[in-house]
Amino acid sequence: MNFCSECGSSVVLRVPTGDHLPRHVCPDCGTIHYQNPKMVVGCLPEWEDKILLCRRAIEPKYGLWTLPAGFMENGETTLEGAVRETWEEAGARVEVHGLYTLYNLPHISQVYLMFRARLLDLDFKPGIESLETRLFTEAEIPWDDIAFRTIRLSLEQYFEDRRKGAFSFHFGDLRSR
Repeated sequence: MNFCSECGSSVVLRVPTGDHLPRHVCPDCGTIHYQNPKMVVGCLPEWEDKILLCRRAIEPKYGLWTLPAGFMENGETTLEGAVRETWEEAGARVEVHGLYTLYNLPHISQVYLMFRARLLDLDFKPGIESLETRLFTEAEIPWDDIAFRTIRLSLEQYFEDRRKGAFSFHFGDLRSR
């Protein structure tokens, strides 16, 4: 960050009074510009024994498969964001069952929240950020072409829980490799 979004002056990086971390501070108007982790929200949409995946039409990871998910918007809840992202990326309407996985990625300042959801119908289609959408059984999932580690872990947990016959909440911290 180079300039203050409040007054346009150049900002400096310093620890504000009463804080313990360096922040971008405007010496002219006093605005402190906080930079916080981004929330990535999405759904794990189920239909019978299959999961809906989207093949990415954008970077990063163009052409690889993922669950429908994306950045949460201001003014929405995590659940609203997950449902919106599922609609935007897969044209899918879902009924959400609950929060399923939460993964912290501190090295890129992101938090992933994935909800288990049931597809309401089979009327889904790729959104602008997807090349294609498709239902997969566990055996059909293109495991080597999954875009993100958080998505792979969520899928692995889902199929393991399904085999056990009980779904529970999963969370963890994923550090850079």
